[in-house]
Amino acid sequence: MFQTFFTTLRDAKVPVSLKEYLTLLEALEKDAINRNIEEFYYLSRAILVKDEKHIDKFDRVFSHVFKGLETLSDQDITAQIPEEWLRKLTEKVLSDEEKAKIEALGGWDKLMETLKERLADQKARHQGGNKWIGTAGTSPFGAYGYNPEGIRIGQDKSRNKRAVKVWDKREFQNYDDDVQLGVRNIKVALRRLRRWAREGAPDELDLDGTIKETARQGYLDVKMRPERRNSVKVLMLMDAGGSMDPYVKICEELFSAAKTEFKNMEFFYFHNCIYEGLWKDNRRRRTDITPTWDVLHRFPSDYKVIIMGDAAMSPYEVAMPGGSVEHWNEEAGAVWLQRFVDVYPKLVWLNPESVRSWQYNQSNKLIREVIGPDRMFEMTLSGMEDAMRTLSR
Repeated sequence: MFQTFFTTLRDAKVPVSLKEYLTLLEALEKDAINRNIEEFYYLSRAILVKDEKHIDKFDRVFSHVFKGLETLSDQDITAQIPEEWLRKLTEKVLSDEEKAKIEALGGWDKLMETLKERLADQKARHQGGNKWIGTAGTSPFGAYGYNPEGIRIGQDKSRNKRAVKVWDKREFQNYDDDVQLGVRNIKVALRRLRRWAREGAPDELDLDGTIKETARQGYLDVKMRPERRNSVKVLMLMDAGGSMDPYVKICEELFSAAKTEFKNMEFFYFHNCIYEGLWKDNRRRRTDITPTWDVLHRFPSDYKVIIMGDAAMSPYEVAMPGGSVEHWNEEAGAVWLQRFVDVYPKLVWLNPESVRSWQYNQSNKLIREVIGPDRMFEMTLSGMEDAMRTLSR
């Protein structure tokens, strides 16, 4: 099994050496860890993974090779039931007719005011109700229930996509910049955004210049020139997690293709809408945040900006201070979007959702009002080509 693990990692393009594999076996022989699958995961990851960008591929291989493996002690048998299983026992499922009968509290201000009252008054756990913070009910506050406009608290992921704010710490994985399947056509589309220039050291043979000067001088006169490179500078801002989860594959393909095509490319992540902070690594998104003002000041206006996201969120996230589902933002998302529009005249938004659904999404309409109706493109090959033409004008 360990040999299969090693070879599968190599097949997945995780750069694992034979020496590292032997080090892992030696650690196991010396009982460096207990017979526990979780401890083995962290031990093998520490030894075999040298760069954080390979952790996601490592996790997928580990899950595939050791799928279903459980830990049994020599002395007894212990089992830890996932908390999610227990929560699912009390999950509320409503029909469309039942959902239509449930009314929202009546707007952002009313929702936040009521939440403050509940936090001050509630003293015990509640389940199945329509008022208190609890589970499996129709209250606007809690988990595994339903309300047309509420605050999700204590739930691992979205179910009905109705929450206007999320009171949870969520971890999103980085997009893999080494994905190769399906990126060829995307690269072709991105190549419409090119501006050739010869900069740097003269380390390339100038054959035409050499022939011309040799003929003119009467002796061999070798001429060198800088390598021709695509001088376009790109700033990519990518939405990750939540409603973007179904589009991870196409986003990884686009990210991988862009890193290949644009040598001068910088990227940052955000969630749902751009606010006062961006980050480079979704695993450190709580501790390693780059102020958005720094990004606006660091990268000049000649950068081409590509924003990648589904533009699907509560309209409060775009229009209201404090509207972010994850934190209290002092300024509305629309304010930050407008700042990017003001600084970068060449800006487009690539949307993985079908263009047919945009008209039914209020947040999508709000974003297009800010950035301009002709700057959002569907994340298809033809849409990407149109976006690159827009950036090239």
